[in-house]
Amino acid sequence: MKVTLGSAPDSWGVWFPDDPHQTPYGRFLDEVAAAGFRWIELGPYGYLPTDPTELKQELERRGLNVTGTFAMFPLEDAGRGAELRDEVVRTCELISEVGGRYLILIDDVYTNLFSGELLAPAELDERQWAQLVQTTNEIGELATQSELDVVFHPHAETHVEYESQIERFLTDTDDRIGLCLDVGHHAYRGGDPSAFVRRHHKRIPYLHLKSVDRVVQARVDSEGIPFAKAVALDMFVEPSRGAVDFVALKGVLEEVGYEGFGIVEQDMYPAPFAKPFPIAKRTHDYLTQIGLG
Repeated sequence: MKVTLGSAPDSWGVWFPDDPHQTPYGRFLDEVAAAGFRWIELGPYGYLPTDPTELKQELERRGLNVTGTFAMFPLEDAGRGAELRDEVVRTCELISEVGGRYLILIDDVYTNLFSGELLAPAELDERQWAQLVQTTNEIGELATQSELDVVFHPHAETHVEYESQIERFLTDTDDRIGLCLDVGHHAYRGGDPSAFVRRHHKRIPYLHLKSVDRVVQARVDSEGIPFAKAVALDMFVEPSRGAVDFVALKGVLEEVGYEGFGIVEQDMYPAPFAKPFPIAKRTHDYLTQIGLG
């Protein structure tokens, strides 16, 4: 078993390319390296420099390497094809230019994350589901032109969030589409990450690592708190402090001979600038102490 540990701008409260509430990118890069990480995701396109030469210089002087980054779209919307293709191409080109390997694909959310307003049906009909699968497979083909792999990220408040939906997704998509299993989101939606990894490890080369505070989650569920406000209440927590059993997860990863990335990605928006670094350092130390990384 070999877990290559890393982190992501999300663990510094970064959700958008440009936002005054977010940690400046230079501070993020300094702190992620100081916390002990050597691998990162790029975050939303435009948060870090998009000029490959400039970005490589920023990474190299801090000893950082890139795994990849994400693209997020309503994958069931056939009318967004041209827009989607353009963003995927530019994102893949940047990932490839700086030595990354993975495009992390996420279906867009069906609610307004801040108000909870329903923006689209929570479940897709058969035609929409077929389009989501088709679009995912097409992006997989597009990514291969940049010699990248696509890993799909099941995410809360999207159309692939519950375990049954993820199972169907794996059945319907091409085998070359991998999974970025976010163990925190999986647990949040009632799944057992360790059992799921045991069943589907052949499709999982990439993990997002965080946990869930069940007390906060119970409040979120009972009061109908929107997702972004739940995140601001610290619904997602560092691995040593939540409901996900990371020692058990490590045991399963050893059992199946996992070799891949484990990226700490603790949803944290908005985050006071001084908040992320101590959490990142504790998280790095905890995961390495238990043998994950």
